[in-house]
Amino acid sequence: QVQLVESGGGLVQAGDSLRLSCAASGRTFSSYAMGWFRQAPGKEREFVASISMNGVKTSYANSVKGRFTISRDNAKNTVYLQTNSLKPEDTAVYYCAAAYTVGSYYTASLSYEYTYWGQGTQVTVSS
Repeated sequence: QVQLVESGGGLVQAGDSLRLSCAASGRTFSSYAMGWFRQAPGKEREFVASISMNGVKTSYANSVKGRFTISRDNAKNTVYLQTNSLKPEDTAVYYCAAAYTVGSYYTASLSYEYTYWGQGTQVTVSS
């Protein structure tokens, strides 16, 4: 069982930055690939970024590539999402998720691959 708690969301202006954090409970955090998803009002949840269990491999949605960076600290059981150059279209609830994998370098981009989900943190970007 893994419990995930996101933090760091807020209301910012276009061009600003935010760092989202996701703290995980449990001693097996390093066994999970981690991901960030987001869901805007009236839209389906979409993949944002993923990081392998060893932190070496990352993957991103095209819409955030070059602006967002995912990282993890396995000693702190925490995964981060640094969001830069925010745009109004980045406005959404951001969710952290954990996917149990057997590959140290595997990143997961599909929501059904993820077993555990956090409650989400709201990011609102004004123009």
